[in-house]
Amino acid sequence: MDRARILIVDDHPLMREALRAAVEDEPDMLVIGEACDGNEAIALARQLAPDVILMDLLMPSLDGLEATAAILAQQPQVRILALTSLANENKVVAAVQAGALGYITKEAPRAELLQAIRCLAAGEPVLPPEIALKLFSGIRRTKTVPAKGDLTEPLTSRQEEVLTLLGEGRSDREIARTLCISEGTVRTHVHHILNRLGLENRAQAVAYANRHLEAN
Repeated sequence: MDRARILIVDDHPLMREALRAAVEDEPDMLVIGEACDGNEAIALARQLAPDVILMDLLMPSLDGLEATAAILAQQPQVRILALTSLANENKVVAAVQAGALGYITKEAPRAELLQAIRCLAAGEPVLPPEIALKLFSGIRRTKTVPAKGDLTEPLTSRQEEVLTLLGEGRSDREIARTLCISEGTVRTHVHHILNRLGLENRAQAVAYANRHLEAN
């Protein structure tokens, strides 16, 4: 069984120790490193190639939002779980817009943390309903994205297949199995789709796909 390779990022040593203790005995998880700020997180992510990063949002020097965006610009296949002690919806929405695939509070039970990590490792987002609602509300307020026929650089046939499956609510693992490609390749396609459509996150890609599926 493959183990999810996990990088822990938090500026508080006690929190890093608690997070490590929470996951290190799990047979399907492996902590491969710890970082104390965003700059170190970027360097370690590049060096260690983790599957999942537990990312504190509030840190000195370079915060979790900036680190998330920087890491995913270089390694779009990495899944990032945003961690915060504050129930600040705007911060969480900003983290998802930066590319985080999930969110959990530091006060959450250990079982909830482990479940969130497993979901991310499988390519499945982890968002509370109120955060998901706010994200979709934000989509409605954003500028209109170009129609399929108006794209200066149209999607490839493979990207269209991935986008269609995203619109059906498929996880990265399910898309990979359906198209007989790796999960890493799926995440790379998603990254390119977002860039070509001028979208900020997967939630917007799902909404875009559903609009075109309905139109067609």
